[in-house]
Amino acid sequence: MKSYSESYREAGVDVTAGYRAVELMKAHVKRTEVPGVVSGIGGFGGLFRPDLSDMAEPVLVSGTDGVGTKLVLAQMLDRHDTVGIDCVAMCVNDVVCCGAKPLFFLDYIACGKNRPEKIAEIVAGVAEGCVQAGCALIGGETAEHPGVMAEDDYDLAGFTVGVVDKEKILGGGAMRPGDVLLGVHSSGVHSNGFSLVRRVFGITREKLERHVDELGGTLGETLLRPTRIYVKAALAAIEAADVRAISHITGGGFYENIPRMLGEGLSAKIEKAAVPVQPIFKLIQKTGNIPEHDMFNTFNMGVGLVMAVSKDTADAAKAALEAAGESVTVLGEIVEGGEGVILC
Repeated sequence: MKSYSESYREAGVDVTAGYRAVELMKAHVKRTEVPGVVSGIGGFGGLFRPDLSDMAEPVLVSGTDGVGTKLVLAQMLDRHDTVGIDCVAMCVNDVVCCGAKPLFFLDYIACGKNRPEKIAEIVAGVAEGCVQAGCALIGGETAEHPGVMAEDDYDLAGFTVGVVDKEKILGGGAMRPGDVLLGVHSSGVHSNGFSLVRRVFGITREKLERHVDELGGTLGETLLRPTRIYVKAALAAIEAADVRAISHITGGGFYENIPRMLGEGLSAKIEKAAVPVQPIFKLIQKTGNIPEHDMFNTFNMGVGLVMAVSKDTADAAKAALEAAGESVTVLGEIVEGGEGVILC
């Protein structure tokens, strides 16, 4: 009689590969331990006991997201150590927009075939993202989907929970005309717009490995550059200044994300000349003959985070962000009106 593992392996699922993957990832997960972690990975649930003694009315803030079709490029180049950073960034950068500090993170990997070394490489990136965000990786799931996904394919998503004192939740209600808009620079395309990127360049491995003078490296290196994690810098700015609201510039670019932070009857007036448009975006626009409006409605254009800060504390916020290692540009200001985003 065949054993359970032998029968399941014949059906396309190798449970022993799952055990091997867990063993390989344990060292990476260990790097992310922070005060509050109760359990290690491998249980039915990840346990975390936060110290909320310094908060009058703690509010939990959750966020979930994935990496999207950027994974196609990682698979083409067989490079999987950075997409985990992207996955963490897409979740924790959203949570910090509420003023919340991320506490812990969980990942989910679906794959056609569990190759333990590849899974461990992906999780190493997730762990690095958690270290950058100051949160713990307390669990996750790797699911093998033979017959549904090709053997080399995988998808990656994640989930985070953070906390903020109720009285410190950020939002447009505190915003006033004259508030300064600070743009915190991105590391590149981040993790949005890759379906358009792939169409524009007609992506192949050969094209990804080709050196591009305007980029100072290969196209693949530029496009796979991981999303910046802004958590520690944003929290430092919130402590140092009167930050009214924050917008994470993801899918939908400027036109869809900035209005999400605006107070009623207010608009964001942004000087186009102040936007630090990076070479990769100029190359995408030129190669694809894409209208400027569509570029700003799809990509971050060099700005991964926009902060609305009171005019009298804008310098303090900028200094705190730069002290945390970020590059910052004054983009414009908050004005009266219901236009949303005004690029001028």
